[in-house]
Amino acid sequence: MTSASILGPEGARLGRDEAAFFRDADPWGFILFARNVESPAQLLRLTADLRDAVGREAPILIDQEGGRVQRMRPPHWHAYLPALDQMRRASDPLRAQWLRHRLIAAELHEVGIDVNCAPLADLVEPQTHHILRNRLYGDTVDGVVAAARAAAEGLLAGGVLPVLKHIPGYGRASVDSHKALPRVSVPLDELRDRDFAPFAALNDMAMGMTAHIVLDAVDPERPATTSATAMRMIREEIGFDGLVMTDDLSMEALSGEIDARAAASIAAGCDVVLHCNGDRDEMEAVVAACGAMGAEAIRRAEAALAQRRAPDAADLEALRDELGALTGEDA
Repeated sequence: MTSASILGPEGARLGRDEAAFFRDADPWGFILFARNVESPAQLLRLTADLRDAVGREAPILIDQEGGRVQRMRPPHWHAYLPALDQMRRASDPLRAQWLRHRLIAAELHEVGIDVNCAPLADLVEPQTHHILRNRLYGDTVDGVVAAARAAAEGLLAGGVLPVLKHIPGYGRASVDSHKALPRVSVPLDELRDRDFAPFAALNDMAMGMTAHIVLDAVDPERPATTSATAMRMIREEIGFDGLVMTDDLSMEALSGEIDARAAASIAAGCDVVLHCNGDRDEMEAVVAACGAMGAEAIRRAEAALAQRRAPDAADLEALRDELGALTGEDA
């Protein structure tokens, strides 16, 4: 039975012992980080070996937003502007968003990666933590929805599935959830009008990622990732019926042992849990705690993977030149 997990391999090559672990654990998918990336040839081999280990075309994810959050970097791959900088600089921001993500998709598809953890639909707020701010697309609901849609369509055109993040909204966080738990205390109506609104407008997307954030008006006791109340709101009020994965369980916003975090996320209503640091003991604990994917999770996962397709034909050099002309950068 497929585990309700997405796991990160330890290094740039898959050893026999780790391959055997993945075969037995059978995670739904894998996620790659900078520690897993050396060159195009090495990365293509790694993605093939990961799929061989589980005996199927498992989805392989990466965070390749561009800017600071970009696991594949020069000299083998292009360095993109921070997203907010590009949105503000481009003469046609939405076209530039599509181009950026179509080009990112081409780089990912070439090395066997078929899921990108983007776009972001969080809104820029006065207090948005600097670690997040320049990864975002703007401060208006309509503008962010249009930019996120353009990004998702660019990825899909390049044969890569998008993951909408961070549901139900992380823009008000004034602390970095990698280090501490953000808490937001504003009325529910205000959250509905701003924070939730972009995700409601994008609720047809096939995959989404949670925010490790406490919204006092929703559930003052638990971050959204482990809150049944928040997950119910995501499903029923925001209307998101895609596959929901947690943000990384290793982030310090969450408390408790790693197995308790995994179990609480699944119990709250997340479909799969995301564990990223490659630590074998932690991965074993996560797999044991989260169990096999449930029927609804399998349905959502199959619907998401059904969107995988070959990239549309494109003149990538022409697209790169066009992006450079729109942003004034050497793209």
